[in-house]
Parts: sequence; structure tokens; C-alpha cells
Amino acid sequence: MTQDLIKPFSSDYIDYLHDESRRVGTADFIAFPTTEAEVIEALREAHTRRIVVTTQGARTGLVAGAVPRGGLVLNLSRMNAIGEIRGEPGGHRLTVQPGATLAEICRVVEAQGLLFPPDPTETSASIGGMVASNASGALTFHYGSTRNWVESLRVVLSDGSVLHIRRGKNHARGRSFALTTEDGRVISGDLPSCTQPNVKSAAGYYVAEDMDLIDLFIGMEGTLGVITEIELKLIPRPQAIHGLTIFLPSEDAALKFVRAARGEGVADRPGTPFPDASSRISDPPPLATRPVAIEFFNSDALNLLRRAKSDNPAFADIPALRPNYHTAIYIEFHGESDEELEEAVLRVTDVLANLGVSDDDTWYATSDRELEPIKAFRHAIPEAVNLLIDERKRSSAELTKLGTDMSVPDECLEAVMSMYNSDLAANGLESVIFGHIGNNHAHVNILPNSVEEYERGKSLYLSWARRIVEMGGSVSAEHGIGKLKAPFLALMYGEVAIAQMRALRALFDPDGMLNRGNLF
Repeated sequence: MTQDLIKPFSSDYIDYLHDESRRVGTADFIAFPTTEAEVIEALREAHTRRIVVTTQGARTGLVAGAVPRGGLVLNLSRMNAIGEIRGEPGGHRLTVQPGATLAEICRVVEAQGLLFPPDPTETSASIGGMVASNASGALTFHYGSTRNWVESLRVVLSDGSVLHIRRGKNHARGRSFALTTEDGRVISGDLPSCTQPNVKSAAGYYVAEDMDLIDLFIGMEGTLGVITEIELKLIPRPQAIHGLTIFLPSEDAALKFVRAARGEGVADRPGTPFPDASSRISDPPPLATRPVAIEFFNSDALNLLRRAKSDNPAFADIPALRPNYHTAIYIEFHGESDEELEEAVLRVTDVLANLGVSDDDTWYATSDRELEPIKAFRHAIPEAVNLLIDERKRSSAELTKLGTDMSVPDECLEAVMSMYNSDLAANGLESVIFGHIGNNHAHVNILPNSVEEYERGKSLYLSWARRIVEMGGSVSAEHGIGKLKAPFLALMYGEVAIAQMRALRALFDPDGMLNRGNLF
């Protein structure tokens, strides 16, 4: 084995056995390639010796996708070159290596007055991991997930052969496809016959009739090949960005505001529960201008943040939360001028007045400097959750949080929130709920105090997954499947579709040597 590239695994590399899922794996070898040629060399060596390979980037994932199961860890963090921005017909383009982080890319892009819209909360995420999981964030509500911003890929297959795929150049014919590697090998077959749910989703392979085949490799979680180069599409940065954090008197009022912000009505929507007639708040008129982001924070999340701010100096810069603040919604507008967005905010004020919310119950930001504390508030809640769980692990090392990542169709928003709230209360489980409510995608973070509560939470999570699938939703809206949620993927698609996905994978990686355990 090439000792300069592939090294025996030792305690010096212990950090590379886990990701943010907190799961810990095992490994026999590790490599840190800096070029595509070195990736090819490592994969050919592993292929010859039949060594399983786990691809890693920044290891920020939450579903153990980067946790190795023996064999070779192929860490791409040193493949972090960022090319020159190019102005081309149809927009600007940027070519990057997979180890470049979102923060590094955004610094380069924003210095040129441009925007790369995908915005996962964890800015230290690597772009290769973002593509492999089709990552998304708050701005996905308007701009879509990472998939929308990928123009071309270079992918090294398990035997060291290379595919170069450009958007618009390779399409399936119905469900049949063929791709040719750079050395002339033809890979052909059929895509799975399953239908993607019509919701935000990062669950399994993306497949559709006559699809652009580049999309097959976006969200494949390293099971088809190793991404070595990515060409990104960029757009001009908006001239004006305004953000509002709005504190509402109830979750019911918050969900009504979400409907209005999306340009919808609420009345007579099927599946919308109201405890009694007196609890109804009159439906606000929809907004004429849609926000680019709509985020949600329930009362338990705000209470957790109040405690963190009181007990931990790290949260001192978070603005104070008044006692009457029950549920929060963050919305963001992008536009060509401050005047345009001020008009949109005035319409928001009218909607809020209809819901009994005053101007005193909002934080309004119109500049990057003013947006910083508001965005810090958004990011502080998951940080507070992780700190709380780390504290509890000191007395019970097996404990970890249980975080859901499921989405539902628009008409099921109120029903799914009611399900979460009633089931958590019935089971006596501590939790916080926050997330991308604009896409009907809320993260329920169950915070167990004991192993018994953890097991109860796992059972509840599984029951929710079944009901989400019945609603036509996705068991993973943005974090992917990894190794932790493989049973959920089978639940979502069924045995026939999973067998078809396995067969598709075998066309590219016949021995299943890449990222074994992910998806299946």
C-alpha cells in the first residue's frame, strides 16, 4: 500500500472515527488526498485489496454518514481549493474541491457581491458533504436546496474510473439511463420506479422520469462514488436584506402567520385542529411579497434559551426574551431596495395586528450589523440543546438527543404539529421544537433525562415516521439517511423500491465498498 498516501490508523486520528451524530466507528487505514489523482490511487488500491472505504469531509453530519465501519477512511478536508469566479452566459460560476467549507466559499463569493444561497446552520460544513446529502437551510424556502446550485460534478467510482457530469448534458429516457466514464466504460440500467414525495426531502436517491442524471449524484451520500470537483452556480447578492423575529402569543397564532407569510389562507383547511371555537384567531390576509425564509421556535425552545442566557456567559449576547414571548417566527426578505422591503414589512405589521401582536413584540433588522444578533438567536437554540445533552451525558454516557428531520405536505402542517405536541405531552418527554416551518419541516429535539426516556423517545420517533409517510411526507427533509435512518428509508419506500435502489448502486459499486451502511 502507498505509505505516503494511505497510512495505518492510529490513536493520532481518533477524531476521524465520529461525526456530529456522536456515533463512534472503527478504521484500519486513513488517507488525506489533496488531488483527484490521489483519490483515484487510494480507491484503486482499496478496490484491489477489497477494503471498504468511508468518505469524509468536515464531519458535521448528524446521521453517522461519515462514521467508518472498518477499512479505509478517505478524508477529503485537504482537497479544499476554491477556483476563480467566472462570469458566463446565464450567470456566474465557481469551481471548488469537495473539502472547501461553506464559510470559506461564502467569504470568496460575497466579496464579489454574489450569493451562494444554500445556508445550512453549520457553516463549517464541507461543500462535498453538502452535495452528497443535498443539504439545505433556512433560505431553502425560496432558493431551494444544494441541488439547485450544482452545475457539474466529477465523481470517482470505486474502481478508480471517473465520471464528469454537466447539468443539461445527460438525461434518462423514461427510467432508463446510460453514462460513460472518461476511460470509455458504459454504465447503464434502470432507475428505481418509486415516486419522490412532493415535499422537501433528502431521503434516498433522487429519481424521476427523463431526469437530468447529475441529480442522481446529489444526495447519494457517497454510495455511488466520491465527488472530487463541483461547479457551483452563483447569483447577485440582494441589494437589500431585512429580517424580523416576531414573538406571538400562541402556537396557533404562529401557524396562522406562517400561512399568511406563504400567501395562503387557513380557513377550512383539512386536518387543521382547533381545541374549541373560542381559541380561533381570525385568519390574517396573506402577504403580497413572500419571504425567502420562515423559521419557527416553540415556547419550550424559548424557555431553554432563557435558561441558557441566565446560566451560561456564552449566551450573553443573545437579546433578552420578555416573559410574554410564547412562540417565535423569523422571516427574511430579499429585494432590490430598502424601500421595497419596507413596504413588505408594513404588510407584515398589518397581518400581525390582526393576530394581536404589537410592534414591541418584533425585532427588526435592516443591515448586516443588525442581522447578526437575530441570526445568533436562531443558531443559539441548537447550541443550547447540545450543551444540555452533553451535561446529561456526564451522569449517563448512553444518552443523546433524538432529533427529528421530517417534512409533510402543506395541508398537513397543523396536523403534524398537533401530533408532535400531544404525543410529547402524553409521554412526559422534555423537548424543544424549531426549524424550517416554511417547508413544513420542524425539528423535534427530544431531551431525555434517562435511558428509559431515550428508548421511549425512539419508539415515539418511529411511530411519527410511519404517520409522516401516511401523510405523504419525507422521513428526512435535509439531514439525509446515513447509517442511523436506514430503517426509516425502508419504511418510506418499501422493500421493492429499496431492492431497486440497491441494484442501482451495484451498477456503480458492484461490491458495495463505498460508504457501506449508508442508506441501506
